[in-house]
Amino acid sequence: MSGGPNASTASSPAGSVSGVVRGLLGRAIDYAGLFPPAALDMEAALRNYVAYRAGADSALLGRFVAPASRLGELAQTIERIGASDVSVSAVLGANRAADFDQVSAFNARRVRGAVVDSIEARAERPDVIYEVASRASGFDVFVELPLDGELEWLVDAARASNVRAKIRTGGVTADAFPRTRSVVRFMRACLDAGVPFKATAGLHHPLTGTYALTYAPDSPRGPMFGFLNAFLAAAFLGVGISNEDAARILDERDPSAFALTGRGVEWRGHHVDAAQLAAIHAGVFGSFGSCSFREPVDELRSMALLA
Repeated sequence: MSGGPNASTASSPAGSVSGVVRGLLGRAIDYAGLFPPAALDMEAALRNYVAYRAGADSALLGRFVAPASRLGELAQTIERIGASDVSVSAVLGANRAADFDQVSAFNARRVRGAVVDSIEARAERPDVIYEVASRASGFDVFVELPLDGELEWLVDAARASNVRAKIRTGGVTADAFPRTRSVVRFMRACLDAGVPFKATAGLHHPLTGTYALTYAPDSPRGPMFGFLNAFLAAAFLGVGISNEDAARILDERDPSAFALTGRGVEWRGHHVDAAQLAAIHAGVFGSFGSCSFREPVDELRSMALLA
C-alpha cells in the first residue's frame, strides 16, 4: 500500500493520508484484551485501555469489550485502579436474562462514570434478535449472525428491530475464519438492508496475509483478513463494485495494489474518495473488536499510514 507525500505529517490534517486513515478508523478499534488470544486478566486489560485512551492514538480507540458475566469484576477493578468514564460493550452469553441483570446493575452503580452503552449477542434466529432488541432499548445493539443459511432473513430481522449486525471474521484456529465469499455476502446483505455492522476476531493486521494465529511461540500460522481490506471491501461495495471484486479486495495481499492518498484510495482502477470512506465508516462499518490495540496501530504506523 502506497502512501502520499503527507503520510508522515504529525498533525494528520484533512487531505493527508494519515487524516484519511484516521477518518476511516476513528473510534474503530474496540479493545477486547480479555478475550483470546491475548486473554489478559481484568486489571491488565483495563490498565491498557486507560493508557491507550491517554495516548497519541486515542482517536482510534473505541469501547472496552467485556463479558457481561464479568461486569461486577470490572466495576471493582475500575474502583481499585481509579479508572474513570470507561465506555463498555457488554457481550452476552447463553444466559441472556442473567447477563442483562448484570448490565443493569453495572449501570446503576455508575462507578466513576463507567457505563455499558453497547450490547453484543449471538442470534441465530429472528426471535432472539427481537428479544435482545426489546430488552436493550437505549443501547447500541450488535447481533452476531451465522454466515450460512438464511443470512438475509436475519439481516432483515435486524433492520426491523433497529439493531446492528456483527460478523465473526476469525479466531485462534484456522477453521474459525469464514470463507471470503461469506464475508462479502454478509457485507452486501447489510448494505442492501441499510444495517450497520461491526466485525470481531482475527483482524489484527492492516493487510490480508499469513500470520501467527495466537501469541504462543509455537503458534500455528494461517491466512487472516486485514482490517483495511475489510473496511475497503465494504467501502467499494458501497459505491457499486461487484461481489467478485469485493472478494478480491478482501483477499488482496499485494500492498502496492492499493494507492492511498489524501483524496481517497484506488485499487486496480477503482476509486473511493475520502468523503465516501468516511461515510461508510460512520454509517455502515463502524468498528472491529481486537484483543490488541497496539498491534494494528503500530503496523499502520510502520506502513507510514499514521502520523
